[in-house]
Amino acid sequence: MNIYVGNLSWGMSDQDLENLFAEHGTVTSAKIITDRMTNRSRGFGFVEMSEGAEKAIEALNDSEIEGRKLVVNESRPRESR
Repeated sequence: MNIYVGNLSWGMSDQDLENLFAEHGTVTSAKIITDRMTNRSRGFGFVEMSEGAEKAIEALNDSEIEGRKLVVNESRPRESR
């Protein structure tokens, strides 16, 4: 399952994100989206989990990490315009 994670701390790395979700199941990938020009975090990312995704969403949505309340839910495909 692909999971959207929003409102991330600017200093968080892909590895930090993976470690956070690994406590709840098996993470296959974790990626924080960065700005192409500045290479800074855009404050959100995606985590792919092979197991434990529902539990991770339930546990981490609205939790406070590095002073920011995370928004965690199942990733939905972008709507075509």
